[in-house]
Amino acid sequence: MKLPHPIPYQGSKRNLADQILRYYPDDFNRLIEPFAGSAAITIASAYYFKANHFVINDINQPLTQLWDSIINNPKSIIKHYHDIWHGQHGNEEEYYYEIRDKFNDTKKPEYLLFLLAKCVKAAVRYNSQGGFNQSPDKRRLGRNPQMMRDDILRVSQLLKGKTEIHSTDYTNIVDLATTDDLIYMDPPYQGTGMNGGFNYSSNIEFDNFVVSLFELNYKDIPYILSFDGRTGDKTFGNPLPENLHLTKIEVNAGRSSQATLLNRNEITYEAIYLSPALVAKIDLQKVTSNQIYQGELFANHE
Repeated sequence: MKLPHPIPYQGSKRNLADQILRYYPDDFNRLIEPFAGSAAITIASAYYFKANHFVINDINQPLTQLWDSIINNPKSIIKHYHDIWHGQHGNEEEYYYEIRDKFNDTKKPEYLLFLLAKCVKAAVRYNSQGGFNQSPDKRRLGRNPQMMRDDILRVSQLLKGKTEIHSTDYTNIVDLATTDDLIYMDPPYQGTGMNGGFNYSSNIEFDNFVVSLFELNYKDIPYILSFDGRTGDKTFGNPLPENLHLTKIEVNAGRSSQATLLNRNEITYEAIYLSPALVAKIDLQKVTSNQIYQGELFANHE
């Protein structure tokens, strides 16, 4: 049975979750996602009984309100989605823009869910004023309400009563972590180009983000960071400082969509980085043949 995913969007780690989860420690309390987005890793972790509690955070407040509805009030959001989805028939494009205007005016989660299910390539875009401005995919109606219903109910069953939901700066969330937790970070601001994610705010400040990583290392907090990648010989993302002493794993993400359009046989590799505290808790021999283990990314020079 496939993992439920009521919020599909470009850059989701749903298809890579099984490869990321293999680097989890055997025993930890909470999984913390400071940049939750579609919460694909949280959902997979709950599905495979990897953690007892979960923390979902995203600076996009309407998104976290949607997660609260999905997890804690699923029947209501299911009915809203059903009614909105069926309202589009015979007037699909104009109706989409009507819903988009309603969302930008009210920020109601039920409108956001419809937009996420219907927008082009599930690539969410916001304008400089914070308004949702992505166009509709004219080739499809969006996720069928019955399929959406099933996924919402399954996610609620997995996460209800086990999940804290926040909408704040990521620094406030990583400060909650203890050595008994695991943080998974997928900042939506750089990567392989196909990982657009939610473009709803200015980029995180790279230097400040690196400082947060150093602080986590100092506190011996285990974390996994999805940060950059490559397609063929082209790499994406700023290099991380050597003295973070991270361990880099390249995960095969398949043929890139851009390569497919250009009829090129280029594979995209997503890079994940394991913190020193995490590496100390796991056996890196778990790495399989379809992953490229880079060793310790930067050796600890005394």
